[in-house]
Amino acid sequence: MNKFLTTVAAMAILTTSCTQKATNEFNYNVDKFADIEVLRYKVPGFEELSLDQKKLIYYLNEAALQGRDILFDQNGKYNLAIRQTLEAVYTNFNGDKNSDQFKAFEKYLKQVWFGNGIHHHYSMDKFVPEFSQEFFTEQVKTVPAEQLPLAEGQSVDELLATLCPVIFDPSVMAKRVNQAQGEDLIITSANNYYEGVTQNEVEEFYFNQKSVADPFPVMFGLNSKVVKENGKIVEKTYKLDGLYGEAIAKIVYWLKKAEEVAENDVQKAHIGKLISYYETGDLKTFDEYSILWAKDTVSTIDFVNGFIESYGDPLGMKGSWESLVNFKNLDASSRTEIISANAQWFEDNSPVDSKFKKETVKGVSAKVITAAILAGDCYPSTPIGINLPNSNWIRAIHGSKSVTIENITSAYDEAAKGNGFDQEFAYSQEEIESMNKYLSLTDNLHTDLHECLGHGSGKLLPGVDPDALKAYGSTLEEARADLFALYYLADNKLIELGILDNPEAYKSEYYKYVMNGLMTQLTRIEPGKNIEESHMRNRKLISEWAYVHGKEDNVIEYVKRDGKTFIKINDYAKLRELFGKLLAEVQRIKSEGDFEAGMKLVEEYAVKVDPEIHKEVLDRYAKLNIAPYKGFVNPVYTAVTDENGNITDITVDYSENYVEQMLRYSKDYSPLTK
Repeated sequence: MNKFLTTVAAMAILTTSCTQKATNEFNYNVDKFADIEVLRYKVPGFEELSLDQKKLIYYLNEAALQGRDILFDQNGKYNLAIRQTLEAVYTNFNGDKNSDQFKAFEKYLKQVWFGNGIHHHYSMDKFVPEFSQEFFTEQVKTVPAEQLPLAEGQSVDELLATLCPVIFDPSVMAKRVNQAQGEDLIITSANNYYEGVTQNEVEEFYFNQKSVADPFPVMFGLNSKVVKENGKIVEKTYKLDGLYGEAIAKIVYWLKKAEEVAENDVQKAHIGKLISYYETGDLKTFDEYSILWAKDTVSTIDFVNGFIESYGDPLGMKGSWESLVNFKNLDASSRTEIISANAQWFEDNSPVDSKFKKETVKGVSAKVITAAILAGDCYPSTPIGINLPNSNWIRAIHGSKSVTIENITSAYDEAAKGNGFDQEFAYSQEEIESMNKYLSLTDNLHTDLHECLGHGSGKLLPGVDPDALKAYGSTLEEARADLFALYYLADNKLIELGILDNPEAYKSEYYKYVMNGLMTQLTRIEPGKNIEESHMRNRKLISEWAYVHGKEDNVIEYVKRDGKTFIKINDYAKLRELFGKLLAEVQRIKSEGDFEAGMKLVEEYAVKVDPEIHKEVLDRYAKLNIAPYKGFVNPVYTAVTDENGNITDITVDYSENYVEQMLRYSKDYSPLTK
């Protein structure tokens, strides 16, 4: 649950060409459709790596891409069949490609690619096709049968009878992850982590497996699907000879190739342990791998590969498959190394109760990285920072690793220049100038503090179940990390450490954060709907709580000017105090496993949307013609070989466009489809 997603402040300018400009100026913009803009990112420094390091990235890249089908299937049981059918129609279409029906069909296909399924990657709502069912049915019937995902003995009509309600009926599988209070979150969520079971049955199933006396509990349910067979609840484990075995076999093959060119014995050991985990599905082996991985702070090349984050499960247990391959940005990492070296000071001086603090902070490491490949739940939409492992006891005893993905944040920044967003929503020129001057640094620093120290701070009291906060756990954990970062951004310690050179710089991040939490992130919400995504709830919770509890001192206010609403912060020092108070309470809730208090906090401050403010924000935002969501295409890595087949170099190319990449991935990396 420790993934830091970019906010609406990181936005891009309008789409131009989908290839690199002839002037050799790097073109970040690739495609734009619906509420999405697709960008590309540079991989600076790749050419300077040694041949073995390039080969290691290449092999890890292949291992990453082989897991794509897994995430599609985890997100919904019909996603792979729908994707294959849509692609078959798209590549066989011989009609008018300028027709409204085909353009709507193409838009839908691009949305499905981006969402890794039929639901929006952020709102979790099902995409609404703007083409007719008749058009779809007619086109599917023109596709050669061998290109369709027909089960043995299944006719095209039977396939359509299965897929059409899923695509066209808004009441069928309406939401991938439902977080609505009072509903059965398992039955009403369309993800493919559970089948035939209720929320109460799942919670009881895992409760009966846990022991409060176990000081080293595994992350129950992380790599499995829960189903009911013959009236009995069972787990189907993701492993080499289990669920997703065909894809895992491909991943293991490339991991073994990577193991052969590992940079050192430490890295070779954790790659080997990851392979063992994939082969057995044993969660204790995963913990052993996580410990080895967390302790590898010497390798230049690093990666994440596996069932990691639990945002796609309303109960916060099941891990979605993801991968990120990267290498260390040596120059930029000096900032994060200073922070991690002072982790104990930050923990000791945190405004939380001392009984919830770690007496000794162990193994905290942080670095700035250059992403080389994004995959699974990190693609096309990607985090800008990650902190792992997620296991509480591993973090407490063995530490964690945090990364800030600076070439991704740089791509957002470059693509967002001149889009007019700040001029439309910032209160005055003073805030605009502050953000222009400091926000690039303070945004990255906020990510550093969030990932390196925020997630790594605090402790659970003895006997507290790590899953005690249930559906509210992800939101509260992200709030805890954000509050830690916000609180310390304004601390003179950062000036003392030489990380910031102006004690006023933090105000740029405070203003952007509150403006986003109270107003501008609403561009991502459809009219009449509440906030459900964990990161959005987190930002709303913090900003709304600070607004309400600062009313007496007028710390934050809504100001009307020329018929528009703006956020004005009147007292930044008191705002910091409020962040500290809320941090103390959220840490208490987590440390004690206080579900009732956590639920109340989220439901009261993080969920509801003011319809008038919402409408105004949407109207103002629409005039800017900016897509509220961004994602990326990957570079293409190609192995250069000699006459004997030996790799002599790895080249990187940035010219592939969105459609080309998605169709190539479906052709070359689809081990779970026929």
